[in-house]
Amino acid sequence: MNDTRLLDQAAAQQEERVTFVSGGLKLAGVLHVPDARGPRERRPAFLVLHGFGSSKDSGGSVASAKLFADLGYAALRFDMRGCGQSEGVRGRVICLEQVEDTQSALAFLATRPEIDADRIGAMGASFGAAVAVYTAGVDQRVAACVSAGGWGDGEKKFRKQHESPEAWGRFTAMLAEGRRRRAQTGESLKVPRYDIVPIPPALRGNVAPGSIMEFPFEVVESMYAFRANDVVGKISPRPLLLLHPANDSVTPTEQSIDLFRHAGQPTDLHLVAGVDHFVLSEGNTLVVTLLRNWLDKYFPSSPRSR
Repeated sequence: MNDTRLLDQAAAQQEERVTFVSGGLKLAGVLHVPDARGPRERRPAFLVLHGFGSSKDSGGSVASAKLFADLGYAALRFDMRGCGQSEGVRGRVICLEQVEDTQSALAFLATRPEIDADRIGAMGASFGAAVAVYTAGVDQRVAACVSAGGWGDGEKKFRKQHESPEAWGRFTAMLAEGRRRRAQTGESLKVPRYDIVPIPPALRGNVAPGSIMEFPFEVVESMYAFRANDVVGKISPRPLLLLHPANDSVTPTEQSIDLFRHAGQPTDLHLVAGVDHFVLSEGNTLVVTLLRNWLDKYFPSSPRSR
């Protein structure tokens, strides 16, 4: 089932298209592996989880995977079910199903001869960050976790994102209508992307081409009930890095602060000025330096031979 195709052998890192199965669905991914690897060396790796209704080919996912490979790690960016080139009902991005997809990606990556199966971390951005944290909290196989602009309490996040009385009124009316329609007709209300997660017009150019712009109502319910805060404390003693813009116009900065409060140690929290929600898409020197130094301390890329 693992359909592979080499994309680029000339660069400092190799990229290979891969597929794997999760929940009976074939998911599409791209595996990045550093060139400078001995014949029996197994590299530590990161799963790169894309944002809300996005894909493995978003600017942030590609930049993150290439950065990890430049730093000596393998990296697997992949499309969650219902997104990008993966199978599944388009737009059905249910949080716990994405946790299952992340666990399936981890299991697949552990079978690869280039990978140290005991040293696979998860890194996510925004929605993907919440999924990465939750997965690390419930699955001991995740050796390290990096959250960029993530969140830990869906209800609190929505209340802040729809903060004014008028905005919260519209959001709660949408919740009521979605439940009413499902109860009366059995059909799912379709909800526009920005009615779920508002993004300022100035930042919408960062939304990856081909991103899903309308979602079934069950997605809203899934996000509302999702609480990575409940499991983030179980990541310890494995390392956790929380990165967040100091002034995030999409995901409230307080969400990463709350994750830190619920986490064990070692956990590092960095609030970064001068960046907005798409924190890893901007190539910010401070962000890259923070990540590199944290990796050197807690999860170094030094390969092990077997």
